[in-house]
Amino acid sequence: MTSTLEIEINRNQNYVVISLCGEVDLYSSPKFRKQLIPLTQAKLPTIVIDLSKVSYMDSSGVATLVEGLQLIEKYKGNFYITGLTPMVREVFELSRLDSVFSIHESVEQLQRNQLIP
Repeated sequence: MTSTLEIEINRNQNYVVISLCGEVDLYSSPKFRKQLIPLTQAKLPTIVIDLSKVSYMDSSGVATLVEGLQLIEKYKGNFYITGLTPMVREVFELSRLDSVFSIHESVEQLQRNQLIP
């Protein structure tokens, strides 16, 4: 079984936005992890994960996000999640991770709130 996950990375001077589109599950989360972990190893000051086009996320996708958060917290970076769809929001709420992550409506909201330039 395969699932489709598209990943787009937009680098800015002080932050990077990783936009995911499709399903983040057991089959596709390694692809996501392969993109995320090097960014934390590069110690980028801010990483934004845009989930507005994610139709499904299982525990392996959540685990990848948790790993990214843990790695960026080691060097006091910022890790923001934006654009939770109702289905993905439910996963975060059921796992009580909605209180662990810094979740925002959109990248634009982060800019309005001056969390990213």
